[in-house]
Amino acid sequence: MKKFSIGYRTLKTAIGAAIAIAIAQYFELASYASAGILTILCVQPTKKKSLHAAYTRFVASIVGMLYAFLSFELFSYHPLTLAGMLVLFIPTIVSLKVADGFVSSAVIIMHIYAAKGFSWALVSNEFALMAIGYGTGIAINMYMPDIQKELNYYRVKIEELYSKIFLEIASYLRQGDTLWDGQEIIQAVKMLNDAKSLAFKDVQNHFTRRQNDYYVYFDMREQQLEIIERVLPKITTLPVIVQEAEVVADFLQDLGEHVHSGNTAGRYREKLELVKREFAALPLPTNHQEFIAQAALYQFIEEMDRYLEIKQSFKGIKVKGKRPQ
Repeated sequence: MKKFSIGYRTLKTAIGAAIAIAIAQYFELASYASAGILTILCVQPTKKKSLHAAYTRFVASIVGMLYAFLSFELFSYHPLTLAGMLVLFIPTIVSLKVADGFVSSAVIIMHIYAAKGFSWALVSNEFALMAIGYGTGIAINMYMPDIQKELNYYRVKIEELYSKIFLEIASYLRQGDTLWDGQEIIQAVKMLNDAKSLAFKDVQNHFTRRQNDYYVYFDMREQQLEIIERVLPKITTLPVIVQEAEVVADFLQDLGEHVHSGNTAGRYREKLELVKREFAALPLPTNHQEFIAQAALYQFIEEMDRYLEIKQSFKGIKVKGKRPQ
């Protein structure tokens, strides 16, 4: 059973519905409780989604009122008329790309159907319910908790996982065998997915922001992980441990101990060039197995250069209270 908890969105929904109903009741609107329903439908995970929800529901409600007027007034206030109207109404709002507003528009349509007649008082009442319901939903959703701490938590955890991966590879290259099960890679994939979703939510909570530094960072780390996943099978199945393995292990040890969000990739690319020079100075392979091992290691350092190139294009993250690394 999932742990019982009350989140901020739940609280906002409850408070918003109560406020909307109280306002509608104060102005003595008919079907005042419907204002609470409209508010509930507008409280979304992000500010932009809340605005979009209000827009789609408002447009769908206007279209619904027009269909209701034409259908009920031209024909009759009968269940079959209602059914026929819905058959035409639903494809219309789908084509207008406001299908998400069907439920809220259905509330308005049912009010009209129950009233058994159109009047200015009825129309103004429905517009007032929409204004109160949608307005309260948007207003209550303007508050969003700061998720900077959560984003930074993901950043730190992902960097720790990458550090562990590099140190384990370095250990394998030195010893030829380890008990590492590769769980850090699986964890990194999941954490990156969760982190990107959270960072995207932060973008959706700012009307002028088109991207989030953390989202760019996590996307960059995801690209790097794809490289690690691609070359890991080759580096961990060397037929023999050759001299070059120790050189690569030293480089990975250094890299694994300095994984962070700052941009020092240029310095490590220079170190990688030194690794390549050391490779060139070492003796040529004497048998087929050594040749395969050396070729795999050389391919690995070429991929690591691509890994660092991806990081070098990233400007870094300014962590609150800390200087950029």
